[in-house]
Amino acid sequence: MIAIDGNSLINRAYYALPPLMTKEGLYTNGVYGFLSMLHKLREEYKPAYMIVAFDRKAPTFRHLDYEQYKAGRKKTPAELLSQFPLIKESLSYLKIPSVELDGFEADDLIGTAVRLGQERGLSCMIVTGDKDALQLVSESTRVMITKKGISEFEMYDLEAMQARYQMTPQQFVDLKGLMGDASDNIPGIPGVGEKTGMSLIHQFGSVEALLEHTDQIKSEKLRQKVEENAQLALMSKRLARINTQVPVDIDFSLCRCTQPDWEALTAQFQRLELFSLLARMKK
Repeated sequence: MIAIDGNSLINRAYYALPPLMTKEGLYTNGVYGFLSMLHKLREEYKPAYMIVAFDRKAPTFRHLDYEQYKAGRKKTPAELLSQFPLIKESLSYLKIPSVELDGFEADDLIGTAVRLGQERGLSCMIVTGDKDALQLVSESTRVMITKKGISEFEMYDLEAMQARYQMTPQQFVDLKGLMGDASDNIPGIPGVGEKTGMSLIHQFGSVEALLEHTDQIKSEKLRQKVEENAQLALMSKRLARINTQVPVDIDFSLCRCTQPDWEALTAQFQRLELFSLLARMKK
């Protein structure tokens, strides 16, 4: 099963490609880039199941925990917003279901879908630009992180996680608790970056264990930072943890990959003037 972070990949496509517009004035660079990546994934990995998760505008449980969560993010350009309905329409013609739910992010829906897939004995691959998903890596789940443009990716399995971070996927949440995440406005401990955070996790194993043994931190300056910001670290870890128990109904029979509705898809792609992509898909 391949689970895709829709918002992440659409943003990646939109900013990676030059503006594309139909004769009717519809922007399509996000649509073209996203569907090109999706087609490449289907061709290369030939998944039995696929699902795409989207964020919603409604506040999530993380906003209730921390009012400043994701504060300061730039507004999504109207040229990009207008492409979301086009992509969702195209997914329906491709017979790839999409899922979204007020109060939860795409990450949470992906985490839940993967858990349910694993319970059905499926091997899973998550495709996203958000490294938070690395906490979901397991023996049966890999995470593909978009790296550059719409064609370069990094694949993480348990071995790659160990090689890159020398920690378990579960400990990646602890790392985020210490170093925070500027893109989501998760504070972490001020002054603690990835290198220091990794060192502390290697030494103590978790945020909680670190806070219980701050007397073992050799640097007095770092020890003071940790002790003064203990609650920030705990809150940041909560914000970074993906919820894999979202109350959402995922019908795996609808996620099974099958032939698109070629008539509707052809009409859609002709309207969007995606002629070369349509030819590739039909081939």
